[in-house]
Amino acid sequence: MMAQKVQVILLDDLEGGDADETVSFALDGSSYEIDLSSANAAQLREALAPYIASARKSAAAKRTRGRSTSSSSSSRSSRSDTTAIREWAREQGLKVSDRGRIPSDILAKYEAANS
Repeated sequence: MMAQKVQVILLDDLEGGDADETVSFALDGSSYEIDLSSANAAQLREALAPYIASARKSAAAKRTRGRSTSSSSSSRSSRSDTTAIREWAREQGLKVSDRGRIPSDILAKYEAANS
């Protein structure tokens, strides 16, 4: 049996020396991570502090990584509503499949009729 030891060494992305932590932040809909020394992490937090103090937390911060943050995703109906949307579409004489994605034009008509 062979053992392995994997060691991850963080390097400060600004200065190249040792990093103490990975700092995560988001701006304009994009999430970022940067490895920083304690001093550089403190400088980043100090620089952002006045903006954070005046800002409000958004629902986007609660989303899991990899999910879309576009506004169109929030207007789409949940999976539990797809049955109701399909039934409504058929009642309107619209052709919709039993499975798969509901076409956007049908979703738009449904939302317009039910809002």
